Amino acid sequence: MADFDHHPLKTLSFKRSGSTLTVRFKRAMTCGDDVSSPVSKDILVYSYYSRFNPQSPTMSEENPLYSPFFGVMGASAAMVFSALGAAYGTAKSGTGIAAMSVMRPELIMKSIIPVVMAGIIAIYGLVVAVLIAGQLKSPKEGYSLYKGFIHLGAGLAVGLSGLAAGFAIGIVGDAGVRGTAQQPRLFVGMILILIFAEVLGLYGLIVALVLYTH
Repeated sequence: MADFDHHPLKTLSFKRSGSTLTVRFKRAMTCGDDVSSPVSKDILVYSYYSRFNPQSPTMSEENPLYSPFFGVMGASAAMVFSALGAAYGTAKSGTGIAAMSVMRPELIMKSIIPVVMAGIIAIYGLVVAVLIAGQLKSPKEGYSLYKGFIHLGAGLAVGLSGLAAGFAIGIVGDAGVRGTAQQPRLFVGMILILIFAEVLGLYGLIVALVLYTH
């Protein structure tokens, strides 16, 4: 059998989806071929030199095909978790208001504050989700894996912070409005506790915006 390690290599370059792929072919001989005879056929010996051209600004190791997935998940996490927190806070506070209004209907509008503060949590997530969605691009347009991770972190920061803040607002609002119906002096204390619970979501928004600007 002839040794074909010393036969010249053939290089073929072609474009596919905006990226250049380079393939190496080697002329090889089958069993029984004479060294002086014409080569019988071509065999693909080596794989690609490089999967994508390093000089190309499109898809590469830094801009893989799945990099926008993390950005989409960041935008989704920001909206979904914030909405979950706001929904829980609204529902929990609403049950307390409904129970309190049977005895003290004149305090309904005054006790609606926990519901309003719970709704603001969803706005935090909406802002970050819209910002992230505005930056989403395809890998061919330069959306890197680093940017996808940054957007995922920003979405999780505001989303999970909003979820925690919504739980706190709901529990405090439920107990606060029930107690205020019996002791009006509790109203100021309830508002202060709600403010500190709301700030948790604001902290997540600040961190998300800082990550987004990087």
